[in-house]
Formats: sequence, C-alpha cells, structure tokens
Amino acid sequence: MTSTKLLRLGRISDRFEISIPHLQRASRVLRRPCVSVSQRSCNHAVRPRTETASNHGPQIIPRRCNPLRTLSVRHASSSTTSPPPEAPSSSSSTSASSTPAELTQDLTEGLSDQPLVLDEGSRQVDWARSFHGLGAEPFSKEAADVLTEPITFDDVEIKPDGIIYLPEIKYRRILNRAFGPGAWGLAPRGETIVTSKAVTREYALVAHGRLVSVARGEQDYFSPEGIPTAVEGCKSNAMMRCCKDLGVASELWDPRYIRKFIAEHGKEVFVEHATTKRRRKIWLRKDESAKYPYKETKGFGST
Repeated sequence: MTSTKLLRLGRISDRFEISIPHLQRASRVLRRPCVSVSQRSCNHAVRPRTETASNHGPQIIPRRCNPLRTLSVRHASSSTTSPPPEAPSSSSSTSASSTPAELTQDLTEGLSDQPLVLDEGSRQVDWARSFHGLGAEPFSKEAADVLTEPITFDDVEIKPDGIIYLPEIKYRRILNRAFGPGAWGLAPRGETIVTSKAVTREYALVAHGRLVSVARGEQDYFSPEGIPTAVEGCKSNAMMRCCKDLGVASELWDPRYIRKFIAEHGKEVFVEHATTKRRRKIWLRKDESAKYPYKETKGFGST
C-alpha cells in the first residue's frame, strides 16, 4: 500500500476510533480505497456519474461514498467533535433580560416632551408656536380691576435670604377671579430642559383664547428623584413671571415697596440648626418665629 493511502488511512483512524489494519482489510475486500465514512465526506462527494452496462441499462454509482456495510464506526470522543448546542437555561435567560433599573428612563438626560405640532389647517390654535390674540384688545374692566388690585401685606412671604414673594397658589386664585376657572391655562412652548442642577421650560399664558404672555420657568433639584417635583415648580415659576405682564403683584418688583415691607414687616434673627448646631442669620416676618430644624438663638460667639 502506498504512503498516500497510509496517510489517508491514518487521518481516518485519528478522526474515528478505528484501527488501521481494520481499514486495510475493509479496503482490500471492497478493492477500492476507503476515503471517509462520515456524512461530511459524503456531502463533499462529486456529483454521481452514470455508467452504462451492456445488459442492465444505466446504473448510478456514487463516486466517493463508501458503502461499508459491516464496518461499525464509533464517533470520536467529545474532545474531537463539538457537542450539540444546549438550550439556554432559565438562569441565563433571566440574566440576559433587562433589569427594571435598566428599563427606567434616566430623567437627567431629558424628558422628551416636545409639544405636539398641530396641522396648519386645523381650527385649533397651535399654542406651541402661535401668538394668536397677543395685544389684540384689553380685557374687561372687571378683569383688569382684579388683576391690578394691590396685594395685602398678609399675603406676602419672606424667604430666609430676605427676598419677598407671593405664593404661587395666590396667583392662581387671582387668575380664577379675573377670568374664571377654565378660561385660562398654560401651554408649553418647548420641551423640558434638564441640567445637572435645574430644570427649565418655556410656557405661554392663554386667557379667553388669546395669548397673554410667554415666560421661561426654572426650578432647582437636588437628586434625580426630585425632577418630577421640580418640573411642577418650573411651571408655577413660569406662571408667576407671565403674570407680571398682567400687573399681578407688580409691587414685588418695586424696590421702594420691597424696602418698606422689609422695614415694617420683616426681622433678621440668628438661628441654630437642631442637628448640625450651626448658626446663621435669616429673615422672618415679625409675626412669625423660626421653624424646625432652626431655633432662634443669640449671635455668633454668644452662649
């Protein structure tokens, strides 16, 4: 037997656990070289050829398929051939699935709440872009009297840093008395912008089907969980700024009124934090006292 045939038999012997003498005996019996008995070798065989017999007509003979009938072939060990793919277990499918934390939207990247753009042919006004009715005519005298009515000292509050303000709920009460509940509203004119410390959005104040004013609100937040609350505070801040164009609580932007209110209704006191024991100076109304976690105390260096 030539070296080429021995090399071929050696390869078959390595791939299948069959001894070379066994293959040699099978080859001599069949009088043709044993090429391969695997299905892969059969797949790589050349197309069958047709030989014509004198008495029996055409006969189809495969070229390279080995018709071993008595040779039992054992497949090689698992180290030679790869095992069949296993179905993924429930644990792997669970780990591959997204966790609820991954499915939760990160609000610090924005809220993607761009206002809906209406069709130009629609009868409804697109308040996200339109300035319909702005400055067309004045409101009734009754509404104007309510809007420009002077605010009382009891409605004004003081922040710890000395800034005076009117609570946002009182702006809403003034608008309800002037236009009626349901006859005014705030329309967003852009999506909410979320920065690392604050949220901001532009709103339009609409009353009786007319655009009154446009202002941008803003509100700080301290953690991502506080972004929804900050968005609501941003809307209220925009409403208060829009009300300036209607003359609502215009005294709060008058420097003389601010100085008079501070002098007559404000006081500056030292307070101590109940937990950190730090002392600081804050402003209060004269008819109010410090609230928890602060309590009034003496100045710095006092005992």
